[in-house]
Amino acid sequence: QVQLVESGGGSVPAGGSLRLSCAASGVIYDTSYMAWFRQIPGKEREGVAALYLRGDDSFYAPSVEGRFTISRDKPRSRNMIYLQMNNLKPEDTALYYCAIAAYEYTSYARLQADKYNYWGQGTQVTVGQ
Repeated sequence: QVQLVESGGGSVPAGGSLRLSCAASGVIYDTSYMAWFRQIPGKEREGVAALYLRGDDSFYAPSVEGRFTISRDKPRSRNMIYLQMNNLKPEDTALYYCAIAAYEYTSYARLQADKYNYWGQGTQVTVGQ
């Protein structure tokens, strides 16, 4: 079992910045992917950024590339990841979820929501005009 707790959401004006945090606990393999997704009511959950814990490879949705950065608190850490969001736009407004694809093998989960088996409760990000 893995538990994920997000924090850091809030309201900012367009052009502002926020940093989301995700604290993870439980059995986490270095073959896991950790990621951030977001969802707007009535729309499908969208993959925003993902990090492969073994190799530090990162993946981004085109809509956030160059503005958002996924990272962890220290090298090889499996317990804390961040999403630094800069130059926020109103269309970034959503409920943001931390997720982990925790398998003993490499799942190539990247930004595919159906490959993630643990999810946090979500934290709201609201970007004003």
